[in-house]
Amino acid sequence: MNSNNNPIGIFDSGIGGTSIWKEIHHLLPNEKTIYLADSKNAPYGQKSKEEIIALSMKNTEFLLNMKCKLIVVACNTATTNAIEELREKYDVPFIGIEPAIKPAVSHSKTQIIGILATQGTLNSALFNKTTEKYQDTKIIEQIGHGLVQLIEQGGINSPEMAKLLRSYLTPMIEANIDYLVLGCSHYPYLIPQIKKILPTHIQIIDSGEAVAKQTQKILREKTGFSSAEKGEPIFYTNTDSKVLAEILENKYTLEKIDF
Repeated sequence: MNSNNNPIGIFDSGIGGTSIWKEIHHLLPNEKTIYLADSKNAPYGQKSKEEIIALSMKNTEFLLNMKCKLIVVACNTATTNAIEELREKYDVPFIGIEPAIKPAVSHSKTQIIGILATQGTLNSALFNKTTEKYQDTKIIEQIGHGLVQLIEQGGINSPEMAKLLRSYLTPMIEANIDYLVLGCSHYPYLIPQIKKILPTHIQIIDSGEAVAKQTQKILREKTGFSSAEKGEPIFYTNTDSKVLAEILENKYTLEKIDF
């Protein structure tokens, strides 16, 4: 396949999808990436399906105007509520992100796993269709009320965050889970906090590495790889970029847009 130096587009309802971007950039460092943080509308998890679809289409069109060769929907809520509509409407490959239930179920010894996710993800038809496959495993679902907002405000290590996480995770620990699935791309930034609460035998799973590998596969099969030696990332946000800059350790180009 011929090389293709057009960028990979990535969008999320804010800064959380940078956890996915980091995995993609690590695996495919020569690919140019454009990341769109729709923080003004975060969190998507409390919006209606129609609102999520409309925002996802708006984000997609922004990235297509930047000539992106494929689009990563780095948001569980947008994936579970809108990716089918995006694939029907736009002639570009889409890669979604879903809670990594399958590896948790297949490795669980207690046959009890926990999922921490947004309301939009847990209530979606796609999520429920996925969980129906695993009737033999008890799946404890917990909506992460307030977590995305705190992360967007720079409160990852705040006392309020620790209090919320403890209230969400304690019932799962008491129910004897041995795997915790993080069902929101914001949540990997909470892993250090979560590890302070969970017993050491409980494994934490997120989707970042799997999404990066799927991105590599689609580049190989459909769009072509970049021939550049190094891919420069660009980040766009429609709110104050301070928290995004901190998450990215002030290493990359950030542009604030009215979007």
